[in-house]
Amino acid sequence: MMKRLFDIFVSLIILAIFLPFGILISLAIVLESKGGAFYRQKRVGKNGVLFKLWKFRTMRVDADKQGKLTVGMRDPRITRVGYFIRKSKLDEFPQFINVLTGEMSIVGPRPEVQEYVDLYTSDQRMVLSVKPGITDYASLEYFKENELLGQSENPRETYIHEIMPAKIELNKKYIANPTLSQDIKIMWLTFLKMIR
Repeated sequence: MMKRLFDIFVSLIILAIFLPFGILISLAIVLESKGGAFYRQKRVGKNGVLFKLWKFRTMRVDADKQGKLTVGMRDPRITRVGYFIRKSKLDEFPQFINVLTGEMSIVGPRPEVQEYVDLYTSDQRMVLSVKPGITDYASLEYFKENELLGQSENPRETYIHEIMPAKIELNKKYIANPTLSQDIKIMWLTFLKMIR
């Protein structure tokens, strides 16, 4: 209950502060390329329940039909505005809406698409026992995941066999001790990563 109240309180403050920047980003997105300012993708939430994740649109419309993974920051599907907001992680800010609606927490395992959740072992599925989050230990460790995938000869295989299992192990570390103080620590570390 305390975590939920904390999530709502912090999300309202962040969305209020971010609103003017959000409007400017939205305008930049729609002026540069055809389509809306937001992108909503089905992700797997707590207990395997599907929900639609909010993001600022950083790619051209229907780009996800060419694959779910973003390979490097120079992926040709990414728009110029999209490149900037991805690099600064600003594309994730609309997910505070998902937090307010109760589908996500600020801190928790990053939600995956069904395609990759279907590959989880029974042990790995324990990450679905908590609400997914905007940031976590895995987000900090793999802050430049797109660049790592861009260096791989087979990005999908690299993600499935190397990155995804490693991220899940970090998620287990969080689930073992999901305290409010740990949430604040992860949020602070994420903020420092972003401003650097």
